[in-house]
Amino acid sequence: MTADSPAPAERTLFGHPIALYVLFMTELWERMSFYGMRALLILFMTAQIAEGGFGWGDGKAAIIYGAYGALVYATPIAGGALADKILGYRNAIVLGGLVMTLGHLTLGLEPFFGEDNAELVFYAALAMLVIGNGFFKPNISSLVGKLYPEGDPRRDGAFTIFYMGINLGAMAAPLVCGTLGELYGWHYGFGAAGIGMALGLVGFLASQQYLDHHGLAPGQDDGSDARPTFARTPVLATWAGAFIAIPLFVFIIRANELFGPAVAAMGGPADVLGTALTVIGLAILAYLLFVAWQAGPVDGQRLGVVIVLLFFSMTFWAFFEQAGSSINLFTDRNVDRSVFGWEMPTSWGQAINPLFIVVLAPAFSTLWQRLASADRDPSAPTKFGLGLLQLGLGFLVLWSSQFFATPEGMVPLVFLLAGYLLHTTGELCLSPVGLSMVTKLSPGKIVGFVMGAWFLATAFSHYIAGAIAAMTGGGGHGGHGAAEAAVSGMASLHSYTDVFGTIGGVAIAISVVCFAMSWTFLTRWMHGVK
Repeated sequence: MTADSPAPAERTLFGHPIALYVLFMTELWERMSFYGMRALLILFMTAQIAEGGFGWGDGKAAIIYGAYGALVYATPIAGGALADKILGYRNAIVLGGLVMTLGHLTLGLEPFFGEDNAELVFYAALAMLVIGNGFFKPNISSLVGKLYPEGDPRRDGAFTIFYMGINLGAMAAPLVCGTLGELYGWHYGFGAAGIGMALGLVGFLASQQYLDHHGLAPGQDDGSDARPTFARTPVLATWAGAFIAIPLFVFIIRANELFGPAVAAMGGPADVLGTALTVIGLAILAYLLFVAWQAGPVDGQRLGVVIVLLFFSMTFWAFFEQAGSSINLFTDRNVDRSVFGWEMPTSWGQAINPLFIVVLAPAFSTLWQRLASADRDPSAPTKFGLGLLQLGLGFLVLWSSQFFATPEGMVPLVFLLAGYLLHTTGELCLSPVGLSMVTKLSPGKIVGFVMGAWFLATAFSHYIAGAIAAMTGGGGHGGHGAAEAAVSGMASLHSYTDVFGTIGGVAIAISVVCFAMSWTFLTRWMHGVK
């Protein structure tokens, strides 16, 4: 296409670019792989060796789960920056998808590496998932925003559609990967997650023509070539670096076990990973504040809204992500999953939240549109407060389940369903709004970086979530060898519900703070951005 050629007409489907549905399907398969693995991860780590697991205690499993979750959402800060400056969004998505496919398949094939190598292979697979997600996650979300010009009213609707793809994948994941893992063997479930990621990657590569010139590498986005470039020297160096970094992340995931005692003996912090995340987070925060200060009053205050809401988002996800750890174990040990004589697999509990999202997301999208038409649509900060409030109420529902428990400590399934329902309505108020807000309020040249910072806040959330889950101690109190002896069902129930009640109260209190800040200055700082 020459400089004088007219721009090609946008190819649309149901009012949105076809490219949106390409990204929808890619994200659907990636989320299936991610949540399929997540549904099994802590169950696999705590399962007895005779059952094919590692036999680790709840404490060690929760800390490893939290470290993995933290790093999964910490690496997007680098992946977003590299996409902005070197790779372009499309190259980054392909690199991330490839590395994640290898990670999932490595988990699935772990038994073939021999019992002596099982733990090392497990950590290497987690490291590949961490690195791959860093390239994939921020850039596919940023690319959705890039499909629409500034001020396009379709953008919020696009993110709602995209969010449906996320949750269709998340809903299918426990039903497919969870069933295979629990009934036929953990590694069948992990392998199925790898196949799902591979299908998503193949579909993305086969649909490049629908992306037009969006998301290409810098210097390539002038319309001269609509294909992603994989052979430029900086691109090849980044690809090589991603694979070379795998041993580094193996050590980082195990940082507390490997280095904590030695560092503590020298007078340093025993929590090595938490300290490292804090230092990185403070550096990123300082840079964002510097950018906001240089950007002028309007752009600076808009970026300031993103920075403030980062902290509320971090709090929300720290509590919400109990779903994959403590709530997952609570479901396994203390929820009566019998339905007309059939016992629901534990991992299927992870499908409840995405099922509610798929059902309720269209209603929420319609609600926001009608409120906007009547000029009564709540601002993004107010929606964050609503999300935190409902999350807190959901945890109070789980806390109240103890008053309806059997003498064996088993509670009715309806409490799990009601808790997840409130968590879901809270999530629908916060999560898709947050992704859209980052693309609208961030300065154009650093959207990928700010999206990475958004996910870095989620990294802190997962790390905190792991620490909270370790506090529940439902099956023991944090051993680092074989699984601890099981405690009674009633004692297990109280150890979970005590923590759930505390989370509920804290979340509601923080929601009040969020409402107050929204109504006093945050909405004003958005300067008309909806």
